[in-house]
Amino acid sequence: MGIVAGLDSAPDFTRIVVCDTDTGAVLRQGYAQHPVQAPDGGGRPSDVDPQAWLLSLGEAAGGGLLEGVQAIGVSAQANALVPLDSQGNTVRPAMTGGDKRAQVAAADLIDALGGREAWAQAVGCVPQAAQSVTKLRWMARSEPENAARTAALLQAHDWLVWQLLGRPVRRTTDRGGASGTGYWAAATGGYRADLVEMALGHQAMLPEVIGPADAAGTTPEGLLISAGTGETMAAAFGLGIGLGDAVVSLGASGSVMAVHPEALVDQSGMITSLADATGMHLPVVTTLNAVRALRGTAELLGVPDLESLSDLAMKSTPGAHGLVLLPYLEGERTPNLPHTAGTLAGLRRESMKPEHLARAAFEGMLCGLADALDVLRGRGVEVRRVFLLGQAAELPAVQSAAPALFGAQVIVPQPADYAAIGAARQAAWALGVSQGTLDPRNPPVWQGAVAQVLDPGEDLAVGQAVRQQYVSVREQTHPGAFRP
Repeated sequence: MGIVAGLDSAPDFTRIVVCDTDTGAVLRQGYAQHPVQAPDGGGRPSDVDPQAWLLSLGEAAGGGLLEGVQAIGVSAQANALVPLDSQGNTVRPAMTGGDKRAQVAAADLIDALGGREAWAQAVGCVPQAAQSVTKLRWMARSEPENAARTAALLQAHDWLVWQLLGRPVRRTTDRGGASGTGYWAAATGGYRADLVEMALGHQAMLPEVIGPADAAGTTPEGLLISAGTGETMAAAFGLGIGLGDAVVSLGASGSVMAVHPEALVDQSGMITSLADATGMHLPVVTTLNAVRALRGTAELLGVPDLESLSDLAMKSTPGAHGLVLLPYLEGERTPNLPHTAGTLAGLRRESMKPEHLARAAFEGMLCGLADALDVLRGRGVEVRRVFLLGQAAELPAVQSAAPALFGAQVIVPQPADYAAIGAARQAAWALGVSQGTLDPRNPPVWQGAVAQVLDPGEDLAVGQAVRQQYVSVREQTHPGAFRP
């Protein structure tokens, strides 16, 4: 068929991959940092002029990178709200990331609708500081003049698609991006305009949600632009995950998501019900503590880095001689214990050795993520394989323990630009549908990620005993933390 491009506009950079439409093989790549923006007077680090995204896109695409490309897909950072006035100009810089200014606004909104359960029922998630609906509430309270001028709302990938198309009258988004806003319900596939009005103080134009294989339009040069999607959904699409697959991301905090045919409404608010880039759903459960527990333990033990902590942990044995770390160092979201602290249990003379504490830190982190996996399993989500992402996924102490603690085959993909690859795959899909060579219900089959495959094997029983040891300490310390 030809070649397509996927561009990923991450918080700090733009990466572009050019791929073969039939196999997904990466043929060319481009990269550029976003221009550094020094916050002026009232500016904040989370305030970003969207023009910066366009400038780095242009730089990344230099040197004829896009020559011969027939279609482009766009992936962009989630939770970047771009408010526009009636002329299509930005009212204020985009609000990106988990903006701490909006934390009070999140609590405000939860109360305004009648609690966490009401939000879970309405849109499949409970407002958090990062979400667009919460940022709207903050703007209405803190910048009322900007709120009053706001006539339309876009996410980062919506804005980039709109710019690439020459700012047409029609503005579009996809299910994945819409599902992270806090005013679109994955279960019904519709907006809750009343929630926009509750947050902003008035109605605003919202982009049309188009299908996963639909084109957003064609550039003046005849280049097809696909729907685009959020970074999380694009990465899942680039990895090629499907039913039975979960993804565990090891950052400072952790997240677990899985593919499911239905939207999950979770009244506890532990599950955020997102849509994916294929027409399915991506329920997500997050933990506040993952690699930060490892870094804290390394500092406590005077170990220089995580590789050294892993080496130390490997000198211990499964179960860490009875030492159990509940890694709730920043409080915890799963289970919902926002004001708690971490717990170290099982201290005996023989367990008070650095290698056992190192082992307990790895097991505590992984057991906390296994708890998050169990939240999904408890709602009927099938988990046969777990894709493990993040730099810590390469550590021997993680790889040796994860399969048995998760009770599933673990896949550790080689590092790659999966969000950009997912955006390119979406472009190939939309191109194929427009040419009549692909079915809008079935995306192109691309070669899977190169990966290590780790099976629990004979370690499964030992791993489940370690997990039970952790659960016992959690239940004694925080009884009923996971209520059915």
